[in-house]
Amino acid sequence: MIVNFKAYREVDGAAAVELAKKCQQVSEETGACIAVCPPVVSLAAVAAAVDIPVLSQNVDPRAPGSATGWVTPSMVRSCGAIGTLINHSEHKVDAEVVGECVELSLGCDLTTVVCADTVDTAVSLARFTPDFIAVEPPELIGGDISVTTANPRIVESTVESVKDVNKAVRVLCGAGVKTGKDVAAAIDLGADGVLLASGVVKAKDQYAVLTDLVSAL
Repeated sequence: MIVNFKAYREVDGAAAVELAKKCQQVSEETGACIAVCPPVVSLAAVAAAVDIPVLSQNVDPRAPGSATGWVTPSMVRSCGAIGTLINHSEHKVDAEVVGECVELSLGCDLTTVVCADTVDTAVSLARFTPDFIAVEPPELIGGDISVTTANPRIVESTVESVKDVNKAVRVLCGAGVKTGKDVAAAIDLGADGVLLASGVVKAKDQYAVLTDLVSAL
């Protein structure tokens, strides 16, 4: 399970570290694999504070050097992160840029999670051999209806189609995932895990929500 902190006010400053620590606590108590994606400005602080996997929310296709304002895979790795999201629906890039980001990230030993909004996009991006593809219909992101309820076929089809291209690429799903029941449905549909955000970050009791979510893992 990957928890994307996005840029919510709930994770401004030290709050990002506190949420990451809750994720680690639940991971240690349950044995579930929980990774976190804090804002880039909090990446080093979070990575230093927890032992669970920490991923960047994005990298840019830039090598170290004259790249003012860009986030290079090398920077992300040096912060202590072990991976990165690429092409999230809120930070989309062209397909060839995805390929560049994957290649540079792999060169820095970063796990790559490439996001896709449709089955066709997932299939197209699978040719770059990321570690994971996360399918998230954008119209369901941040909503109250899980993709596993609103559009279960997109999860099944993505798993089937991506595996036809490259069996080594694992598939996650997201958008509206908020409960353990949603996670269980994702696994039943063939996904290897979930990518989620607001269901945890904006919850009044983040620990309780995390515990419920991983009950199906």
